[in-house]
Amino acid sequence: MLTQESVLRLDAQAIDYIIIALYFVFVLGIGYLAKRAVSNSLDFFLSGRSLPAWVTGLAFISANLGAIEIMGMSANGAQYGMPTVHYFWIGAIPAMLFLGVVMMPFYYGSKVRSVPEFMLRRFGKPAHLVNAISFAVAQVLIAGVNLFLLATIVNVLLGWPIWVSTIAAAVIVLSYITLGGLSAAIYNEVLQFFVIVAALLPLTIVGLHKVGGWQGLVDKVSAGPGGAEQMSAWPGNELSGFTNSTLSVIGLVFGLGFVLSFGYWTTNFVEVQRAMASKNMSAARRTPIIGSFPKMFIPFIVIIPGIIAAVAVPELQAVKAGTGTEVTYNDALLLLMRDLLPNGMLGLAITGLLASFMAGMAANLSSFNTVMTYDLIERYVIKDRSDDFYLRTGRWVTVIGTLIAVGTAAIASGYSNLMDYLQQLFSFFNAPLFATFILGMFWKRMTATAGWVGLVSGTATAVLVFVLSETGVINLPGQGASFVGAGAAFVVDILLSVVISMMTRPKADEELKGLVYSLTPKADRTETAQVGDHGWYRKPTLLAGISLAMVVVLNIVFG
Repeated sequence: MLTQESVLRLDAQAIDYIIIALYFVFVLGIGYLAKRAVSNSLDFFLSGRSLPAWVTGLAFISANLGAIEIMGMSANGAQYGMPTVHYFWIGAIPAMLFLGVVMMPFYYGSKVRSVPEFMLRRFGKPAHLVNAISFAVAQVLIAGVNLFLLATIVNVLLGWPIWVSTIAAAVIVLSYITLGGLSAAIYNEVLQFFVIVAALLPLTIVGLHKVGGWQGLVDKVSAGPGGAEQMSAWPGNELSGFTNSTLSVIGLVFGLGFVLSFGYWTTNFVEVQRAMASKNMSAARRTPIIGSFPKMFIPFIVIIPGIIAAVAVPELQAVKAGTGTEVTYNDALLLLMRDLLPNGMLGLAITGLLASFMAGMAANLSSFNTVMTYDLIERYVIKDRSDDFYLRTGRWVTVIGTLIAVGTAAIASGYSNLMDYLQQLFSFFNAPLFATFILGMFWKRMTATAGWVGLVSGTATAVLVFVLSETGVINLPGQGASFVGAGAAFVVDILLSVVISMMTRPKADEELKGLVYSLTPKADRTETAQVGDHGWYRKPTLLAGISLAMVVVLNIVFG
């Protein structure tokens, strides 16, 4: 049970509760309306592949606007400062553009229903089973993070015990996912995106006004424990855990920008599922690219409030100075809301936080139920049943996943900075998957045996680095352990996969068409323009180029 009554209790009034109640009416209403469109399992798990690119693009970003983005990144902002933008400009945008330009044609064109199913076609059952199980485990662990933070808001707002708050929060998310499946999740994610921006933008503006504008913030941070380097994105030594600036840059670019980022954005079915729900391949390719434009500006409403909180909130200033224990960095946004926002605006801000955690948890659950139903139950446990059976199974799997997430929320409660925990999970699950995936997609000689051995060995390597760091054998402060673990997992996976592939027999070329880049005709890797897709602003490659140029400019301006 949380005991934060005196420090974090928000003084919500009737107007705030009315705003929150109206939001929940809309959320459950969307779930009910989406239920009417669910007639088979494809509708439930992939929205019948019928949604336009702007809807899936916003859902693509909103699905990631959960605890990771909102509380985790504001905590990182409070603790590390501007280097946190690397999670967006280095650790997200390039990989999102790569997904849209290069990888979506393989996912969407092959008509697979999940990322593990793609692994099945490329590497066979052992790799598929390893990937499906590890993905399912990762989703309930990450759903636990979102659920814990959602319950924390309810605890702070109403004073309910944390376990009661956890269950109440779980029931709300479970209701609309079970009703409407992926469509309910996606349309709610679009609503949640606008609610989140409307909630956090005023907080940023009011916060900057309080500290004397941008220059006032720079002066206060420079005079504080973190020093002036916390207002420069590069080299980010404190964030990476390296004292040497060159090693820090290498760690950020390779560990975060390449291995962790590409591993997350290009192979994580939570995100890919949104693009696969698009109405055609052009829309599927544009989904992550459209999402990259709002993504690059999210730091200004998430990280900046965290930095402001670290210099404007007395309890957090004490934590930063090493003398405070009443709160943690995870509380940065709540503390800033408590101190700066009047009633009405406070209700909107609370609604934004609730929306973000629900979006994140719903994304975890909607991808969890797809992989559990299609990739594990239908494939290995209960085969050859009717489509209606798997639709019902998907709903029950959602209930079970929610119950497990209630348990994993307890794990998340033990971390003072949840980004440390989440990056560690990504190094375990996403880094080795990306290594196997990218090698298998571009090297036709890679074999099925190499696929599953590489996955298992890469994960084991990341776990080993974590254990060595936790036991003090190696000293990797900050999030250095996850960066090093991800890099080590990637390298070990690649090396072992190459060695084993040279010792085992690959599949015939004709079996790899549509699965390996060099063996797939260009016509199958590009979309045929559909009605309404002919404008220049609908060309995936051109949009990706514009997005990349904007990110380069942002890095220069804030570097």
